[in-house]
Amino acid sequence: MNDPIIPLVAVGLISIACQFFAYKIKIPAILPLLVVGIIVGPVTGLINADNLFGDLLFPVVSLAVAIILFEGALTLKFEDLSGHGSMVRNLCTVGVIITWLIVAPVAHFALGMSWQMAFLLGAILTVTGPTVIVPMLRTVRPSSKISNILRWEGIVIDPIGALLAVLVFEYLVATQDAISHTLYAFGLTLAVGFGIGASIGYLMGQMLRNNWVPHYLINTAILTIMLGAFAGSNLLAHESGLLTVTVMGMVLANMRNVDVDDILEFKETLSVLLISGLFILLASRINIDSIIHVGWGSIVVLIVIMFVARPLSVMASSFGTGLNWRELALLSWIAPRGIVAAAVSALFALKLEALNYEQVDLLVPMVFLVIITTVVIQSLTSVKVAEYLKMRSPAPNGFLIFGAGQFNRMFAKELREYNIPVLLTDTNWDALRLARMDNISTYFGNPMSDHASRKIDLTAYRRVLIMSPYKQLNPMLTYHFEYEMGKGTVLGLSNNEQQQRPSHQVAGSYTKNLGLFADDITYGKLASWVTKGAKIKSTRLSEEFNYESYQHEYAERSLKLAAIDLNGHAHLFTTNNNLKPKADWRIISLITAEKKVVETPIEPDSQVQTTDSIVDKKTQKISETKYTVI
Repeated sequence: MNDPIIPLVAVGLISIACQFFAYKIKIPAILPLLVVGIIVGPVTGLINADNLFGDLLFPVVSLAVAIILFEGALTLKFEDLSGHGSMVRNLCTVGVIITWLIVAPVAHFALGMSWQMAFLLGAILTVTGPTVIVPMLRTVRPSSKISNILRWEGIVIDPIGALLAVLVFEYLVATQDAISHTLYAFGLTLAVGFGIGASIGYLMGQMLRNNWVPHYLINTAILTIMLGAFAGSNLLAHESGLLTVTVMGMVLANMRNVDVDDILEFKETLSVLLISGLFILLASRINIDSIIHVGWGSIVVLIVIMFVARPLSVMASSFGTGLNWRELALLSWIAPRGIVAAAVSALFALKLEALNYEQVDLLVPMVFLVIITTVVIQSLTSVKVAEYLKMRSPAPNGFLIFGAGQFNRMFAKELREYNIPVLLTDTNWDALRLARMDNISTYFGNPMSDHASRKIDLTAYRRVLIMSPYKQLNPMLTYHFEYEMGKGTVLGLSNNEQQQRPSHQVAGSYTKNLGLFADDITYGKLASWVTKGAKIKSTRLSEEFNYESYQHEYAERSLKLAAIDLNGHAHLFTTNNNLKPKADWRIISLITAEKKVVETPIEPDSQVQTTDSIVDKKTQKISETKYTVI
């Protein structure tokens, strides 16, 4: 293609199509991205990354990897480790060394590589990577403990593995006294990476905390400062930039009173675009003949990586951590390679080619073979492995309910009868005390506090229900949990906004989440009905007594709350859905007190004293719940 705009746009369109396809069939996006990259590159020749970018290709790749690692580091909160920091530390140190020392000799003997190239390949293949780990965790749904360990390992191990690869590369290219040169490079890289990373990260935190730049410039300022620190680190110490940006992100994420949510959202969007484009561009550079040339020895290397090196590194890293054998087995199986391995191998291959180094043509094909194999096999089997080990969490089917009033306690208690997880949260201890007496799980405090983010595990909850009388706090919680759990996951009761002046109404982005159960159902109405004797009742439908029969039976007396299907999943009634329960489903409703209709003669001079009574003088009927005739 003569016009470079066309292939660039094509890469963007193809990448978003691959991301959407992966989302629909629930596999890591790296798999379709790699396959499509090979198709549009070496198979059809539609895209040629080298012609497209020329000498700028690998500077662009390096900057993109830096952004990806920085974004991943921003998600690393020290409190998430919850006592498992030793396992992450060991995996990223002892585990890396064990993997390196096992893979390198196997690559030497099975592939016929020189010892130098074998150790470089082993160093590159020590990394896993968040780009493939995080999508896999969403599908596998392991416990939060295993999820946090794998996520931390995937992010922290990338710069460590890249650093190890840099040290081997420095040893390869050293012309004299290679050991002294390598040790010097190692010390300089650590000093520059930690020094610049910690200091610039702290300064960025101060910038955010003290509002040194206007809000609309924050994302741009953070991005450019981070890229400047990355480039500056590489100038001072070769390839130390990856360590620098990782340290920067971790420092920024763990500073007190520094809000990184907006930055993280911006970086996540940018990372998705960069990851998608990078995989297609790097895969398009693969030479099919080189992959074939690798030979059968590649199978031996793959088997050793997956079934020997990873389990041994996990076992060696687990001493003193208290993890059981099921947890260790799942950790041993989930270790796919990702973007950093691809980028670093391509970067070093280019530099070694310029030095006319032998066997460089084996490096990139072997790394991509490992990436493709580990991603395909582990993404297709990890769910079954987790189920076999009984380490897979059930699909989220529970409700986090804000507000612990009497109706909420009754509703939560009924849901628990069907083994549906429910967590009541409130700042009112008296209400929560009554819930605890009913054995309902509770959280005392503000559910969007930092303490709550550490203590509340959201993996079991599919929806957040805002059912509290705190009109000022309700919108804030809605925005918070929509950001945490995604659009459409938060529902709330009506607040009768239409009866207020436009100047007193909340923004429409909040009111669209209202409409839980039915129109105009407010917290006050529910509390009033319960006070007057309304009860929550569960009714089983059948072929004879179907949904239409149920509606006719209870007419205006029932407020339908939820329907439980045959799989035990709860479906909420809202103003926006057209839920029609089927036979053998159960409907949970709030049934108001039935009004009694009695006929009694009334003498002209008699006095009638009623409570909540209505007298029809033509029929002499009294509709009432209590009455006394004098």
